[in-house]
Amino acid sequence: MSILRPFKANDLFRFNNINLDVWTETYGVTFYLTYLSRWSDLCFTQEAPNGRLQGYVLGKAEGVQTDWHGHVTAVTVAPEYRRLSLGRNMCQRLEFVSDEIYKGYYVDLYVRCNNVSAINMYEGMGYSVYQRVREYYGNLGVGKDGRDEEDAFDMRKPLSRDVLLQSIRTNGRDMIVSAHDVS
Repeated sequence: MSILRPFKANDLFRFNNINLDVWTETYGVTFYLTYLSRWSDLCFTQEAPNGRLQGYVLGKAEGVQTDWHGHVTAVTVAPEYRRLSLGRNMCQRLEFVSDEIYKGYYVDLYVRCNNVSAINMYEGMGYSVYQRVREYYGNLGVGKDGRDEEDAFDMRKPLSRDVLLQSIRTNGRDMIVSAHDVS
């Protein structure tokens, strides 16, 4: 049985098996270390009994007043460990900390519109599309119109503080905003 534990700086030397995946966004060392220093209680990794890392989640708390929320910056599971609910478990831990410790109104994340597996997983966890963000991702190579961007869904899950459920909408897929409109 694997364990969910805090993400540590030395895990950066052990997670190539996770990051070498087409769906995984990778960042520079400084980015990871910033998250670990500022929001260490929102960063977790799943580790197999043999010590091999199976997946991780990086999160942060952000926003102002009624928009205060937890954010899933990255959640990924190594291909050989998928379909074991590891991503779900890591996200649930981040949601718990966002709710109980940070007192957020919701948790949000961005996902590529064509990543159907992830969208289905998030919807099964209670997330819904809040809006579609045009040209959010910019690393797929130049397309037919000369651009290299791809849209993302901004998906949100209300937490206990959002008693009026203001962080969700039923027509989120129809609400289209520019990447410049989101931070």
